Amino acid sequence: MMDVRDNSIADILEDKFRERGVVHNNPSEHRAWMNSMQFMRNALDDAAIDDECQVAIEYQIPLTSKRVDFMISGKDDAERSHVIVVELKQWEDSQQTGRPDIVYAFTGHANRAVCHPSYQAYTYAKTIENYNEDVARKNIRLHPCAYLHNYLEQNRKHIDNDFYHEIISLAPIFLGRDTVKLRNFIKRFIHKKDGKDVLMSFDYGRLRPSKALQDTIVSMIKGNREFYLIDEQKVAYETILDCVEKATAEKSPTSDSTPKHTIIVRGGPGTGKSVIAIQLLATLLQKGLSCAYVTKNSAPREVYSANLIGQNYRKGYVKNLFMSSGCFVDEKRDVFDCLICDEAHRLNEKSGMFHNKGTNQAKEIIHASKVSVFFIDEDQIVTTSDFGNVRMIKEMAREENSHVIDDPSLTLVSQFRCNGSDGYLAFLDNLLGIRETANTAFDFDYDFRIYSSPTKMREILREKNGNNKARLVAGYCYNWVSKTDDTQYDILLKDGFKAQWNFNKTKTWAIDPDSFDQVGCIHTSQGLELDYVGVIIGRDLIYQDGHVQTDCTMRAKTDKSLLGIKTSRNYALADRIIRNTYRVLLSRGQKGCFVYCEDDDLARYLSAMTGKEIQ
Repeated sequence: MMDVRDNSIADILEDKFRERGVVHNNPSEHRAWMNSMQFMRNALDDAAIDDECQVAIEYQIPLTSKRVDFMISGKDDAERSHVIVVELKQWEDSQQTGRPDIVYAFTGHANRAVCHPSYQAYTYAKTIENYNEDVARKNIRLHPCAYLHNYLEQNRKHIDNDFYHEIISLAPIFLGRDTVKLRNFIKRFIHKKDGKDVLMSFDYGRLRPSKALQDTIVSMIKGNREFYLIDEQKVAYETILDCVEKATAEKSPTSDSTPKHTIIVRGGPGTGKSVIAIQLLATLLQKGLSCAYVTKNSAPREVYSANLIGQNYRKGYVKNLFMSSGCFVDEKRDVFDCLICDEAHRLNEKSGMFHNKGTNQAKEIIHASKVSVFFIDEDQIVTTSDFGNVRMIKEMAREENSHVIDDPSLTLVSQFRCNGSDGYLAFLDNLLGIRETANTAFDFDYDFRIYSSPTKMREILREKNGNNKARLVAGYCYNWVSKTDDTQYDILLKDGFKAQWNFNKTKTWAIDPDSFDQVGCIHTSQGLELDYVGVIIGRDLIYQDGHVQTDCTMRAKTDKSLLGIKTSRNYALADRIIRNTYRVLLSRGQKGCFVYCEDDDLARYLSAMTGKEIQ
């Protein structure tokens, strides 16, 4: 605590960030450390709490980008290990909302909907428990709480009241005048230091196998909680749920129909869009409401459906749960209480094999549902037929007289893939020339490797496939000859590498136990996630004249992603599609990404940019 007493704690934390290769330039967070650590020192200033108890500040939760503000570990008198998880806030006031576990608070220079601090602390603790095997193996007990040391007593009723009673009972909240209460809470569990280095085991302990959405779909549909929605994920979920409940309960005073709502949720790869979508589907089903998960991408629909059918769910029931975006051409108005459209950027303008049915897929989805939800990332448009964008969705909503909800609080930013690195996606954007970002240096704790041999990459990746969550993917630069002759190989590279595309064999490549040697593409991997991904970058992406460039002529003749480019000569769109394609492929792996480039100059450029030697 000497570092707090002499006001050096914030500078020390800055130094620790730099030591770990993390660029930190946040003056407001620096001031918060100076302020909050003084209050925590006061709370711990008690002879009954051993001075040698371990403390962690800004602990990053494994496999996420989230950090716990403060933790202290120790033992009780019965020699049991405990960790207190503390969420710290600088707030002086907040406002109650009508949504469970959500409050309004001034944060990020604006008044916005955010999670109740007790909910934050609770879900952070549960996420640590879920990811870290040592918590269960060493019988470590986690106790979450929130400490709002600046919060004014006259505003207590805004945040500490019966509406939030359930979450406060799980994670107590302490306000400005509650320092003694917080101290007593800590003393209930911690008296002396823990010689087992509990907090060190959090950092270096064995992690549980990561959960993939496709593996938990059955349990979630049954109503079980598999994921704890964190921060903006929870805000988006509760906002949508509240809207659906109101829309299905109220009738318009001037008509027999219910008011319509269209909700837009933005988020890049790995921010939890699909997790929220499936959690919403499961919750609405439990409430007996008519709903469906909608996506153009057949890969996630097929994988989710196969897992449910494998657990004896009827095919007809499953088919109506996971629907293609082209299923609503002739649907009547407001047939569904809620349609949840994932990967909305992949929507087509029209439906049918020849894109000649209906008028507009987004409009048809909005027409058919009282509440329509669109999860979207406009930087994942990967074919010329991808028509989904926010402007168009809003226009279709207006035509359908549907109220649009497009709020900054519904933007998902935290990363739950790529080992939780928020900056990795921004780094990819810069690397691929999609946009300039501040993330020009590879300073992430993420297993990124570059190989000179595709054969070597495949064999190293095979070693990572112990739990069937490692796969090879490639840009679509190789003709699909095995479609008509399954004795032929589609992808022939140096060092004797040969492989087939997976299309003709299966619709569930991502989970099939014998599909490792088949190569997936953008169409079979978008919307799904893996532990490790090996990416073959074809000659449609090269490094030349000091820049990453694209060459659409190197795409396979059997590729439909660039259909119409030759006629339209819209080479800017082709360039965007190719770059977006590799952005998606390079972000499929939760724990690691291995890369082989056909263009040697591109491999050398990746090596220079990442600081990783070519293996």
